[in-house]
Order: sequence, then structure tokens, then C-alpha cells
Amino acid sequence: MRAHSLRRTLLTCVATVTVTVLALSLKPHHVAPAAAPVTQPPPSSSTGGGTSPGTGTRTVTGSTVQTRYGPVQVQVTLDGSKITSARALQQPDGDSRSREINASAIPVLVQETVKAQSAQVDAVSGATYTSEGYMTSLQSALDQAHA
Repeated sequence: MRAHSLRRTLLTCVATVTVTVLALSLKPHHVAPAAAPVTQPPPSSSTGGGTSPGTGTRTVTGSTVQTRYGPVQVQVTLDGSKITSARALQQPDGDSRSREINASAIPVLVQETVKAQSAQVDAVSGATYTSEGYMTSLQSALDQAHA
């Protein structure tokens, strides 16, 4: 009687361990890749004297790009095809670290945009996700402006 009880307990333990190991082996082991920037349809606005793309002064808003830390959206002002200014309408600000990083990164990105006259600007070190979102939204705005 006692041997059966011990054997039953041992079999229960082995069965439990086996089921646990099998369940863990079925668990997916791959890590989902980092979320690629997801663009949303661009709310755009255009002001100024131009009646056709590429003429006059106009302001164009790029698509909102979702980054790991929050949305990024850029607005550019063009005089003809020249970028005269840029600004970030949205930027990640969910925590103090994001606000700190973006307070220094966004002005650099804006300055580089006007200097480069394109979306081909270098990413700011330490603000990789914001830089990628900024460049994607900027390219979206420029695509609209030149469409």
C-alpha cells in the first residue's frame, strides 16, 4: 500500500515536469523585431500663394510616424522648392528622458533639414528612434510638396 502511494507521487512529479518542459518548448522563442515606423495618412495643410506644387510659399505637414517612444510629425515650410523652416509638431514626450533627449535632438534635426534641403540628414546620437521618425515624416511632407 505504501509503495503504491510513493510510486503514484513519483509518477505525478515526473508527469508534471514533463508537461512543463513540453509547454515551454512550444513557446515561441523568437523575439518580435522592433516596430518599424508606422505611418498614418498625412494630415496636410498648405498655405501661401502657390497654386501648384513647387511654387510659392507653403507649409506642408508630414505623416505621423509611430516610434517606439511615441509619435513624430514634422511640418515644413517651403518657398518654391527651398525648405525655409521645419518644426516637429509631435515628438515623443511620454517620460522625462524622452523630453530631455528631444529637447536637444529636435533643434539639431531642424537645423540639419534647412541646411541639407532634404530629408537626408544624419540621425542624432542618442535619439535614434526620434531621428528615424523625424526623417520619415519629413520625407512624407516633402513628397507631398513635390507631388
